[in-house]
Amino acid sequence: MARYRTHSVAFKRQVVQVYLAGETLRGLALRHDLSRNLIRVWIAKHEAGALDEDVQAADLLQEYEARIPMLERLVGRQALEIEFLKGGLQPARAQKSVTMSVVAGPPVCRSAEDVR
Repeated sequence: MARYRTHSVAFKRQVVQVYLAGETLRGLALRHDLSRNLIRVWIAKHEAGALDEDVQAADLLQEYEARIPMLERLVGRQALEIEFLKGGLQPARAQKSVTMSVVAGPPVCRSAEDVR
């Protein structure tokens, strides 16, 4: 028998329904390569209603997993906006420190010879 397999809730319910319909534990265990004790656990969970809780938990998990890509896109957009706004602030500071003429451009620095 394989170890550490996970089975869907639908499969577990199917096995339990076949057992409740009259199939023997031995027959189910051989057909599906399962432990009889594992099938007993699934039957007990079914009788306690725990398999239905598993379905609700799985549905909730799927809903959350569907929201993850949307939230990742939102975080990416916000990061881009932050970077854009940070970049927009830096040139504004530089423009205030240097006076520029629209016609001539920035002032030319004089050489030491021109100053004399």
